[in-house]
Amino acid sequence: MNKLLKSFGALLIAVTFSSCAAFHSGDMASSASLNSANFSYAKQSIKGESTATYVFGIGGMAKESLVANAKQQMLASNPLSANQALANVTVSYKSSLYVGLLYRTVTCTVTADVVEFNNSNVTAKQ
Repeated sequence: MNKLLKSFGALLIAVTFSSCAAFHSGDMASSASLNSANFSYAKQSIKGESTATYVFGIGGMAKESLVANAKQQMLASNPLSANQALANVTVSYKSSLYVGLLYRTVTCTVTADVVEFNNSNVTAKQ
C-alpha cells in the first residue's frame, strides 16, 4: 500500500508540474471607413502586444487595460501621420495555464493596417 501511495503521489506531482494549456480568442473591427477608392495602404499588419501574469488568480490587468497597452505599444512603434488611420483592427487573446490553475498568462495582440487617404476629393475653401 505504501508503494502504491508513493507511486500515485509521484504521478500526481508529475502531472501537476507538466500541465499546460492555451486558449485563443479574438475579434476584428475596422476603425476607418473604406467605402471609396480614396486611400492606399501605407503599412500592413502592424502589431502591438501586452501580457499579464496571474499567480493563484491574483495580479495582471483588466482586459481593457491589456488592449489599451497593446494599442499604445503598436502606435508607439508605428506613429500615424496626417491623413492616416487604422483599418482592419484585430484584437486577439492567448491565455496559457501552467501548473493547473496556479499560474496563468494572458497575452493581448492588436494588429492593424495603416491606410492613407489621398487629397484628390478634398476641395479647398476660398
